[in-house]
Amino acid sequence: MALNNTYDARLLQQETAVGAGVQLLLLTVLGTAIGMGPAGWLTGLAFALATWAVLSRALHRTRPRSFGPANRVTLGRATLVGGVTALVADSFQSPPPVTVLVALTAVALILDAVDGKVARRTGSSSALGARFDMEVDAFLILVLSVYVATTVGPWVLLIGAMRYAFVAAARFLPWLNGTLPPSTGRKTVAALQGVLLLLAGSGLLPYALTFGVVALALALLTWSFGRDIGWLWRTRGGSAEREVARAEDVRETAGVGAAL
Repeated sequence: MALNNTYDARLLQQETAVGAGVQLLLLTVLGTAIGMGPAGWLTGLAFALATWAVLSRALHRTRPRSFGPANRVTLGRATLVGGVTALVADSFQSPPPVTVLVALTAVALILDAVDGKVARRTGSSSALGARFDMEVDAFLILVLSVYVATTVGPWVLLIGAMRYAFVAAARFLPWLNGTLPPSTGRKTVAALQGVLLLLAGSGLLPYALTFGVVALALALLTWSFGRDIGWLWRTRGGSAEREVARAEDVRETAGVGAAL
């Protein structure tokens, strides 16, 4: 048994090491193709190191039997996000290659819809995979908001910072850690953030439309967080699980009614 555990640990370490290696390869390609400066290189390397360290620690703590195909997709997406991060950091020193930035971001957003399907089809869904997916999404939104903020205004940073502010607030307000019911609206708003920020950063729209697109993204995100915070406040004190179950019962009843 000990030998199997050791083998699994080494195999998982190899997975994360390969991810870090692919990240370095992508940075090398970008650096060679566009002449990326020190800011882009250092930021990209810091992202690769942080991703490897955090993921390795999470795997050591949860001890999964295998890394899983869905996590491999998410790791590939994280690699693309690392490339986007490097390009955005480099954009403060020289004009960014918008086409490359848009392409990397678009593929990362497409893969966001893939890893969940892979997890369900292969039966490899896990709490670690869900958290990994969520953190990659959140960081991409933060990076895109930084990029768009340079042309639209610093208020755009509210989009990228909102989730991290929520997590920070939950450390002091434990009721924010309550259970939320499944929500199609929440998932839709989260998915739209990347799409709208990508559209705003693509340079394809005039300034007025770009401003409107980003304002729409912020309004939708504020609504989503506001609704969830309101739910958590109303169900604080241990009643959240009952409310979630009640909401699921209502949804199932509505589904049966629609079918009939």
